[in-house]
Formats: sequence, structure tokens, C-alpha cells
Amino acid sequence: MNRSAGILMSVTSLPSKYGIGCFSKEAYDFVDWLASAGQTYWQILPLGPTSYGGADDSPYQAFSAFAGNPYMICLEDLIEEGVLTKEECDAVDFGSGNVDFDKLHEHRWALLRKAYERSNISQDPEYQKFLEENNWWLSDYALYMALKGRFKDAGWTTWPEDIRLRYWYALDYYRRELYFDIEYQQYMQFKFFQQWLKLKEYANGKHIQIVGDIPIYVSPDSSDVWAHPELFQLDENNTPTAVAGCPPDAFSADGQMWGNPLYRWDYHKATGYEWWISRLYQSFRLYDAVRIDHFRGFDEYFSIPHGSKTALNGHWEQGPGMDLFNAVVRKLGDKQFIAEDLGHMTDTVRKLVRDSGFPNMKVIQFAFDVNDIGGANDYLPHNYGTNCVVYTGTHDNETTSGWLEDMSPELLKTVRTYLRDEHTPVKELYHTVLAETMATCARICIIPIQDYLGLDNTARMNQPGTVKKNWRWRMAAGSLTDEVRDEIIMLSKRYNRFNWATIEKKEPEKKADEAETAAEEA
Repeated sequence: MNRSAGILMSVTSLPSKYGIGCFSKEAYDFVDWLASAGQTYWQILPLGPTSYGGADDSPYQAFSAFAGNPYMICLEDLIEEGVLTKEECDAVDFGSGNVDFDKLHEHRWALLRKAYERSNISQDPEYQKFLEENNWWLSDYALYMALKGRFKDAGWTTWPEDIRLRYWYALDYYRRELYFDIEYQQYMQFKFFQQWLKLKEYANGKHIQIVGDIPIYVSPDSSDVWAHPELFQLDENNTPTAVAGCPPDAFSADGQMWGNPLYRWDYHKATGYEWWISRLYQSFRLYDAVRIDHFRGFDEYFSIPHGSKTALNGHWEQGPGMDLFNAVVRKLGDKQFIAEDLGHMTDTVRKLVRDSGFPNMKVIQFAFDVNDIGGANDYLPHNYGTNCVVYTGTHDNETTSGWLEDMSPELLKTVRTYLRDEHTPVKELYHTVLAETMATCARICIIPIQDYLGLDNTARMNQPGTVKKNWRWRMAAGSLTDEVRDEIIMLSKRYNRFNWATIEKKEPEKKADEAETAAEEA
């Protein structure tokens, strides 16, 4: 298998205009830059529509496992279509620098609603085709979002009983009552998919593959749980009987309460895992490869009784294991997955990863421990196999520069000894970590863009267990300098990860260019 490399950056971190990274010119420019640096992958964070409020617009708590985030719709494209004006968009205060979710929530929806009302979308044959092809998930999602608007963004578990429990007459009433609100939601999904698939096609044409990311669980406040309660461990009132989390460990004495509803794996098995196959089918429409978050939950999952204050009363239950992935292969064929197997590992989890054949994850920042004198840590590069994806850090980690700068003197000495670098100043030591990561025998190497830029922890994407400061970082315009690209090219070539296809012309193109040159000379 070919060695390759890529960069991790959320779409929302692009330096697009109007408050948040989106499918704008800056996204196409980033693809061009990746290609010029000889990269193979652009790994992104989940694209789902994010909740608003305490969850900090986390992409891992989306309103749907199938829909896209309307925040990523490019407003410049809507200006070009004539449904918005530049003056209208420029007049809005979206903030400056990092994403300001409060201002986005206040202003972005109003602009998108205005674009919808001017669009005459119902007469667009492409829109009608989109509705036909996506009705299997879009109908429930659009109604769900329209209902959230009607009930002032309240979670569906607080709605009136008739619509909360989806009585047929309530569904019929609200579909008529909220017709235009539903169509507005459908319009935004149409524009999202139209713009994203165009960008993905452009990236693939440049030999860049998109690595997507899906959480194993869905948000409790989502159209998935509301529309399909039979898939989850709920009681007769559609209240969870148990929720997801993780047990107490060295980082949390009470464990973690995630609150996501757990799957009824017996029901999924009885349906041939139809919902999961549909979810992954949709994922592979959007991405070339899929990273599945919390892969160990398919082996065993931690079940916490609903209403518990902590995770102390939780227990482990058996997941579907290879039975699910065998069903996926039968329906979808072989697909590119990455198994996120970070955290506490057991022999059965390791076996599931091996049996699946999916590359698992290695993270350099997890490799070093002042007490691990024997060097047995699974994340130390000398312990890797080839079928894995190595990262300096993930979206949940500190940046590599921040990690090094915050490190204790004892741990820094351990890191320097392993890296065989005793003298490089700490502020420049990230370059050595980048080289060590690229040099590993891991088949794929993915580096967060913040690490190539040498940014400190002010550029951190997420700090688990905190709110109101996450998922906000945006790359400053002009950050992707020739100097940064040259370092990536140097490392990629030195460690045999350079994607030559991104810079080499295909034969027909070469011949056409040669013929054009000859004609000009004649």
C-alpha cells in the first residue's frame, strides 16, 4: 500500500467571509494548496447541522445523521444567483476572527431565509430531483427542524404529546401548517448538498480525497431519535432508559455522562442493520473515507441508567461487533474506514479492529509517559504496524506547540530523548515532532493544520469537558505561506508520502499542451 499524507482542518476553520468557513472560494483555494503540497487527504470534522447553546455548536451533537450544516452554505454563491445582495451580507456583523456562534445564530438564518423566499425554488427541476432522491431522510428532518422553529428551538421531548409521539393527525396538521418552513429547510439542504458535492468533485479532480468523520451516537435532540424511536433504548414515552458515556478513569473520578441514547442492537440486527447501512451510504456520498468516532462502542458500550447524576452506576454491554460490518460490506462493498480506537483498549476491541481490517489511529501526543521506561506505550512510533493512521494530535488535543510549551520539565526531557533532539528551542521543537510523525511506518499520516503553522493553544479546536469556547478556531487569511508549503513538501518527499499525481499532468493533457505550444510557435 502506498504511503500518503494529509491535513486535518474543519471546513468551518477556513478564512471565508461572513463569519465561518464554508464552501467558498477559500475552500477551493485550500484544495489547490493541498494539491500543490503533494497531499492526498483533507480530513474534516462532521458536516451535520449543529445544535445551539450549551453544546457550543459541537459537530458531534448534530440535529441529523443525514443532513448538512446550513452554516456552510456559501453566501457569495447566493449573491451570484441573485437571491442575496453583497450589500445585505456586508451589512451584517458576524464578528471578526474566530467563529461567533451567537452572531451566526442571530443573523445567518435571516439571510438564508431571505434567499429562499426570493429563489422560486419549487420551479427548479434540480431541486425536485433532489427531493425525490432524498425524501427517505429529508421529509422527517425538514419537518423536525420546522417544528423546532415553531416551538422556539425547544428539544422535541418537550413538545406537545401528539407531535412528540408522532400521532398521524398531528403529523398531517403540521405538514400543512408549516409548509413554507418545511420547504425552507429543504431548500437549505438542497443548497448544502449542491455546493458540497461540487467542492468534493473539484477536490477529487485534484487527486485529493475527503476523509469525513461520523460520531457513533446521534444527539438526543435529533430528527433521528424523534422519527425512529424504535432504533433506540427508549420507553413508551420515548424517554431514554439508558444513555451513553464512559466509566471513571484517571481523568474523571465520576466518569463521563454523554447523554446520547443507546441503540437497540437487537432491533438493528433484525432489520439487517438497515439504518446503519443507510447512514453509511449517505456518508460515502459525502466523503471518500470515513473515520468512525468511538469505534470501541461496536465491541462493548457503556450503559448508564437514565437519570443518573454520574457514570458510577454504568456497566458494559455487548455491541454488534463484526456482524454489523459484515452486513455493511454485503450491501455497500469494501469502503475506506478509519477506526477511532483511542482510549481504554481491551483484547476484544483490538480483535474487532484486526477482524475489520480498518486502519486504527495512533496519536503522538499520547505516546510519552515519564514512568514508561520500557517504551511499551502503543502510541510510541516504534510500536506501530503499517495498517494505521498516525496523527500528531486530533481535534480534541492541544496543538503540538501548545503541548510542548505546557509540558513539565520531566516529560519534556523524555520527549527530547526519544526524538534525539536535546537542543532545539521548545518553540521550534514542533518541527522535530512533525518529522517524527511523518517518518513512522504508518501507512497514512494526518497532521492538523495548526501544527504545521506552529500555533499555540489559542488555536485549539476543542477541550473536552468545557463549553463556550470550542469549535471556534479559524485560520487567518494568508497563513498558508510558501514556507509552510515547502516544509510539507520536504517532509512528504523525504518520507515517501508525496502525492505525485497532484502535480503531474495526465498524458492527454500533456499532449494537448505540446500541440498548443507547437501551434503557437508555427
